[in-house]
Amino acid sequence: MLLAAIPSPSVNGFFLGPLHIHFYGLMYIVGIALAVFLGRRRWRAMGGDPALVEDVAVWGVPFGILGGRVYFDLTTPKGIPPHWWGPLAVWDGGLGIWGGVALATAVCVWRLRRAGASVPGMMDALAPCLLIAQAVGRIGNYFNQELFGGPTSLPWALEIDPAHRPPGYLQDSAFHPTFLYELLWNLLLAALLIRLGRSGKVRPGSLFPLYVAGYSAFRVFEESLRVDYSQYFLGLRLNFYIASLAALAGLVWFVLLQRRHPHEAAGRTAEAAATDDVPAHP
Repeated sequence: MLLAAIPSPSVNGFFLGPLHIHFYGLMYIVGIALAVFLGRRRWRAMGGDPALVEDVAVWGVPFGILGGRVYFDLTTPKGIPPHWWGPLAVWDGGLGIWGGVALATAVCVWRLRRAGASVPGMMDALAPCLLIAQAVGRIGNYFNQELFGGPTSLPWALEIDPAHRPPGYLQDSAFHPTFLYELLWNLLLAALLIRLGRSGKVRPGSLFPLYVAGYSAFRVFEESLRVDYSQYFLGLRLNFYIASLAALAGLVWFVLLQRRHPHEAAGRTAEAAATDDVPAHP
């Protein structure tokens, strides 16, 4: 018997004059702005030019959204709205994190190398900021009534309107709020990365692979709970496999960095090395 539950919102946006502002898109804008603000502070504390964070964001954000939407369209074709603009309708939800991170990272690395800046240093600076941005973005999933798990009677169960329930669950009213689980995990992982970066116990560039491994490992758990539409392979959600591979890749990347011989780091410029070695601050 369900004694308590979190109610879902009755609207997913508001009108500003003739414009309909979707909370999903608004939360992404807030998350990105917060990531840039915190990234500037962390990069400045590491001895870098904070303006470079904005330059990276100008390139990384649009390509991240593009990569995330392409990943969603390819892996969740039934989730595309049935309109000509459906493949581009990011305001209705549908951004695959791995596609977004992969394309944004590639573009940002290109920009950093052109600027002659430390790629490992910037990745360390931005890793916790990305997690915080993702946590804010998950609030948008709440307003869209999406990214929830199976039925539950736990006190923090989330009420889902019948129109948003997947086939086979129309008789159920409350579900695991997996978006909320992820939100809390992202904030916790961000705090852990900041603390680890301050400790000086890991090599430069180590926070980003830990971000990839830590986030993806949680997604393995999350994908085991979710019941929204997904492509399946061998009885498991496709993103379960993607998350597992990403978690493993992040761990291998981290271990290889820790095992790197000291002389391999000596080839970096003195400026890059100095930037890497300054403790980060949020």
